[in-house]
Amino acid sequence: MDHDNSNDRNATNTLKMPVLFLGHGSPMNAIEDNEFTEGFKFVAKTLPRPVAILCLSAHWETKGTFVTAMEKPETIHDFGGFPPALYEVQYQAPGYPQLVDEIKSLLTETRIEPDYKWGLDHGAWSVIRHLYPEAEVPVVQMSLDYYQSPENFYEMMKQLHPLRNKGILIIGSGNMVHNLHLLDWKKLGVTDYAYDWAMEAGDKMKKYILNKDHKQLIHYRCHGKPFELAIPTPEHYLPLLGVLALQDEKDEVQLFNDQAVGGSLLMTSLVIR
Repeated sequence: MDHDNSNDRNATNTLKMPVLFLGHGSPMNAIEDNEFTEGFKFVAKTLPRPVAILCLSAHWETKGTFVTAMEKPETIHDFGGFPPALYEVQYQAPGYPQLVDEIKSLLTETRIEPDYKWGLDHGAWSVIRHLYPEAEVPVVQMSLDYYQSPENFYEMMKQLHPLRNKGILIIGSGNMVHNLHLLDWKKLGVTDYAYDWAMEAGDKMKKYILNKDHKQLIHYRCHGKPFELAIPTPEHYLPLLGVLALQDEKDEVQLFNDQAVGGSLLMTSLVIR
């Protein structure tokens, strides 16, 4: 039975929340109506109402692990060269400071620092605003520690699983194939256009995801040239690993927005429940 989104937040505390990985692509997706934003809106209709959102964004890398702890996070426009309309967007979701202590209690082997300066970067608000356009659901961001290995990051994220039973919707925002240096800007409007290496890497990733073969995904550096080109730097890929770490044995994975853009960018998103 589908959960009624009109129910109050406390009613969701007994439900196990799904987990999302959202391929965010261009910041322009924040203000455009296209097949990808329609995919975000469609999946939002299938979700129970969260108490709060915990977002892992590709665009917040730090030395150590930080969690936003302010009451009113700012909307960060962390990009350049886009139309003025994009810089005018303000996504004024409240924060949820009490989540910091909750995370600290679960991640006992990781030093978690509260952050009062960052806010919500475009990896978070550009997609979340399509899920919750009224900005009524509190949003917290957790940073990616660029010194942490993929293996340790995955194991750390597994420890956050109890949050799924407390009404927290955990979202990873990145792109599983993301190489802007090789992006074909002239073919951004061509539907599902991918280089051979991007298609090969993406197909293997999806196969491992659907087979729940997380070990292959954690050790992505062992898969040769296609993966090297698909993941030249790890920040857009790690949110996927973080989401997969929260998967239960009985959970199913549903892919959506499963298309390539500009040859070297894969928009594939997934919901785990």
